[in-house]
Amino acid sequence: MERRAEIKDFLASRRARVSPEDAGVPTFGGVRRVSGLRREEVAHLAGVSVDYYARIERGQTRGVSMEVLDAIATALRLDDAEREHLLDLVRATRPESTVRRQARRTSRARVSTGVQLVLDSITVPAIVQNICGDHLASNAIGRALYGNATDPAEPFNYARFVFLDPRAREFYRDYRLMQRNNVALLRQAVGREPHDEGLIRLIGELSTSSPEFTELWASHDVLRYRSGIKRYHHQLVGDVEFGYESFELTTDPGLLMLVYTVEPGSPTAQAMQLLANWTLPHPSIDEQTPDELRGEDLFVGRDAERTDICESDVTDGNRRNPEK
Repeated sequence: MERRAEIKDFLASRRARVSPEDAGVPTFGGVRRVSGLRREEVAHLAGVSVDYYARIERGQTRGVSMEVLDAIATALRLDDAEREHLLDLVRATRPESTVRRQARRTSRARVSTGVQLVLDSITVPAIVQNICGDHLASNAIGRALYGNATDPAEPFNYARFVFLDPRAREFYRDYRLMQRNNVALLRQAVGREPHDEGLIRLIGELSTSSPEFTELWASHDVLRYRSGIKRYHHQLVGDVEFGYESFELTTDPGLLMLVYTVEPGSPTAQAMQLLANWTLPHPSIDEQTPDELRGEDLFVGRDAERTDICESDVTDGNRRNPEK
């Protein structure tokens, strides 16, 4: 992916989103030919010359300082994820960064034994994925949660499921929001790892197979996992709603662990208890039906006191809830 064109399109899309009124730029009547800020208005807000900003927007970023990039980010009202994305795009245009990134391997396709043991010790759904959104590992209740969405013959990938599998429209209760956020996550990922072969193949496949993906990709929105809300409709237990927290694995760069949070005593906690009883190995319930299991007092780990082991306040530092 051509980095200079990426910078141009990203900055132009951010300019178009900010109105002169929001930026505090005076207007003097007449017809404006742009929907947002003009280049000269961004340059004025950032404290640089119009020519210098125009060069940066064309992707000519050699020698541009962090201070100037930060001033441009402030002028365009970029959030944290957008600021980071801009820095990633600029770094990728520099020769030393290109050599370093080209030497990196493709997306990780497995997790260590230690990471799997951590997953197995967690009593709420927990999943590890790579930057492509490949579902690499999970605990038993995590597999049960996604059991009606996965194909045993092919590793589960979030983006392929979202855009290429009709079952996703029923599984995700906030389907359109999930589509937007999924694309924004991939856009952020390709900024960080522009030479990742798996990521390039995935984006190419989605671009040629899904008009919805292509439309959303052109928006240049970006997003990073932090915390948020997930709302699903499970084939077996109905509607469920989780908070979630995300953790980058420092021992496995490029991998992310998502841990779902469940409010004790909530309908979702009861649904997860039922799902665990119905789908996970348990010698006394193998022949029981879902209706019979509703009276059981079982949950993953059989310890109701620990359903809040990963519970925390769900906050969202972005303009929309990260949902994937």
